[in-house]
Amino acid sequence: MMLASALFAAAGVAQAKGGLYRRVGGVAGHVAGKHGTAGAVGGCAIGHHEASKKEKKAQEANAASGK
Repeated sequence: MMLASALFAAAGVAQAKGGLYRRVGGVAGHVAGKHGTAGAVGGCAIGHHEASKKEKKAQEANAASGK
């Protein structure tokens, strides 16, 4: 549990796409049976996907408002 706390404390303010998801996935994979790397890779992929959806939605909102 201390490992998870240390990872979240070290996360910092600025996050790259998928950064938080990668950390959560890594911790979950580690806890689930020493599969931290696989969890981090999966979490990072999910983070990239979510960030892309958010960017696309923001672009559509800007286009709709005429900006």
